[in-house]
Amino acid sequence: QVQLVESGGGLVQAGGSLRLSCGSSGRPLSTYAVAWFRQAPGKEREFVGGFSWRGRDTYYADSVKGRFTVSRDNAKNTVYLQMNSLKPEDTAVYYCAADPWGAGSRDINSYNSWGQGTQVTVSS
Repeated sequence: QVQLVESGGGLVQAGGSLRLSCGSSGRPLSTYAVAWFRQAPGKEREFVGGFSWRGRDTYYADSVKGRFTVSRDNAKNTVYLQMNSLKPEDTAVYYCAADPWGAGSRDINSYNSWGQGTQVTVSS
C-alpha cells in the first residue's frame, strides 16, 4: 500500500473551480492506477475520474464529464483533480485511491490505498 494525502478542498460558489491534489510518500504514483471518488452525506462513495498506471487513458463519471479533469505530475509525485463549473450536487468528501500497476477501474474494490479525504462544498 501507499500513503495518500489529499488537499485543496474548500468552499466555493456554484460555477467556480477548485483543484484537488493527491500526494504520496514512498513508491511513485506513476506505477499506480489512480482514481478519485467522492462521498456525499447519506450516499455511497462513487467514482469520479481516473487513469491507468500508464496514464494513457482517462475516464470519468457521466456527471462530471466535460467539467472535471484528472492529471498527474510525475516529477512532483502528485495527481490532480481539476474541477470547473462546480454545482451544489458536487458537494462531497473527495478521496484519491491507488491500485498498483492497475489498468484503471471504476470499481471501488479495485483500490487498496486510500487517502483521508478532503471536503468540497459548493454553495448555490
